[in-house]
Formats: sequence, structure tokens, C-alpha cells
Amino acid sequence: MIMKNGLVFQEDGTFCQKDLYVENGKFVATEAEVTDKTEFDASGLKIIPGLVDVHSHGAFGHDFCDADPEGLKVTLKYEKEHGITSYCPTSMTLDKERLLDIFATAGKVEESPELARIIGINMEGPLIDIKKKGAQAGDYIRVPDASFFRKCNEASGNRIKLVTLAPNVDKAFEFIEEVKDEVMVSIGHTTANYDCAKKAMDLGAKHVTHLYNAMPPFAHRDPGVVGAACDTPDCMVELICDGFHIHPSTIRTTFKMFGDERVVLISDSMMATGMPNGKYELGGQEVTMKDRFAALADGTIAGSATNLFDCMKNAMKFGIPEAAAIFAATRNPAKSIGVYDKVGSLTPGKYADMVLVDENYEIKQVI
Repeated sequence: MIMKNGLVFQEDGTFCQKDLYVENGKFVATEAEVTDKTEFDASGLKIIPGLVDVHSHGAFGHDFCDADPEGLKVTLKYEKEHGITSYCPTSMTLDKERLLDIFATAGKVEESPELARIIGINMEGPLIDIKKKGAQAGDYIRVPDASFFRKCNEASGNRIKLVTLAPNVDKAFEFIEEVKDEVMVSIGHTTANYDCAKKAMDLGAKHVTHLYNAMPPFAHRDPGVVGAACDTPDCMVELICDGFHIHPSTIRTTFKMFGDERVVLISDSMMATGMPNGKYELGGQEVTMKDRFAALADGTIAGSATNLFDCMKNAMKFGIPEAAAIFAATRNPAKSIGVYDKVGSLTPGKYADMVLVDENYEIKQVI
């Protein structure tokens, strides 16, 4: 396939009118390498990489924690239709046996052109701090244990790319040291202060789960996880840009603090995403969603009801430069879980995942 005349997003953040060449589902460098010469005219459209959502619990009426392969397929179809071509289904804090069933679900879904690709799994909980559990179920929180993680990862087919950890809980540092070469440890759902968080990052935890949410605020005498992440140059930070979790000013400030290489936009979406107002579930807990705001009965924000593409558009609307917002939804998440050699840019050797949009970022085609 040859994609002609589009404005192609480059790895330097610029757009260039050029042709893209695809052979066997991957980008190649020259037309000579293409056997299927079918041409698509992308004149007047921008072509950006398929988005990479590394933190999402579900969408369109289904939750990864349902442990239902058919439901997961529905979610993956919704994601692909909305420009997300690589996806990490994300678990919640639940009992061990149920988690094993959930993680096994990912291996029961075959890749299809109609579905987003499962590029990994995000294990959010149960290794968290009960004081900052957020919408997680406190009854199932447990002490960090490498053998427990490995059983979960084995059940998933070794697909787990991220595991959230509260570094202030018992045995957290030992856990980081033992698994840091097997999975990216992400700091989150924690009351950790700066020193605790910084030690965890120095030990190898180089990612932060939904920065600002479910952690102490960034304060002038107690900078906490936010300050520690800022002081750790190779630490990536997730940011929910749904318009509810974080004020637009804070989003702008975060990009200034961390630059355009370290912010990872996520949806943190749950099953209400793409659905009408009503009652839904997240990790077995009832959630009410109204006008894209999702919360537990006590008012706790429970994930988001916004997909990653809309989060990226929100970032642009809030004043984030176009290229920085695209990088935060494509390159940065791919790098954060070690899959940038496969996805995240429109370059030879990678999967030919691309989204064609008009000047207003309305999706015209997803490939």
C-alpha cells in the first residue's frame, strides 16, 4: 500500500508532505519494497501515528476486569475506531484468583485489523497504599511480593508492562529491586513524601501513575512524588487530560516542568466511555457517569469516560503545542513501556499504524 500526498508527522515534531510505504503491515523505506501498489490519496489530511494508551480499564460498556474476551474485543474495536491502535488493558485491585483470570484474558484475543493491538498490560494495584486507594477496592490491597507479580505475569503470557506500587508500604523497595528488570514499576496510589518517592525512583521505578491523582499535592515544603519525578530525568509521568482530573493550568505547567519527552497522556477510561449517562462498574464498584464525569457514590473520581484521542485534543485546546500533545499520546507512552521499536512513530520497520485527520483533528480514517 502507498499512502500519498499526506502531511506526515515526523519524529522531530514537524509535518512534511510525503508518501508512506507499507508492506505486510509495516512501514518500509521505499516504493521498491512494496508489492501491493494500491494507492490512497491523503491530500489535505494530516497523518499522525496511531495512539498508544498505556492506562485504560475499558470502554463501550466493557471492563478488562470482567475477564471476558468478547467484551475485551468490543473495547479494542472502540479504541481502534477512535485512533488508539496500541492498547494496554488495565487491571484493578482485586483478589488473586480473579486477577489471574483477568490477565489470562489478553491471550484469548487474536489480533485483527478491526481491533487495537494489545501492546501490553497495566497492573494497577493491588500493591498500593490504602490511604490513597482512590476508586480501588481496599479489601484486596496486599504487601508487594515479587512471586505474586510473577504469577500474574505468567498468567498474562508475560504481557505486563507496568505495575503500580506505593513506595511507602512495607517491602516496596525490595520489590522494586527484584522486578525492575522484568517490568516498569510505576509510583502511584501513595502517600509517599519526596524522599521516599525519590529513593524508589533511584532504585528503578521510572514511571508515575496518573500524576497528581491519588498522591499528595506538590507543595513548596513537601514536593512529594511530583517533585521527585521532576528531579528524576528519566522518569515518565502519566497525565489524565479529560478536563476533570486536572485543571488546564496544571496541565500546561506540567508540560513546562517535564518537557515534551516525559509526559504520557492516558485516558484512564472505564466502561462508561462512549456510552450514555448512567450507572456502570469499575473493578466491581458502582460508578455513576454524567456528561463524561464518572464517580463513586462518595464522590471519588472513578477513572474517566474520555478516550485518549479526545484527551490529546483536550491538551491542544488547553494550550499544549500540537507536536507536544501528539508526542505525549504516541512516542512517549511507547517509550515508557519499551515498545518504541514497534509503535509510536511513522518510521520504517514499525507497525503501519496511522490516523488520518483534518485540520480540526476530526478522524477521517484509522489504519
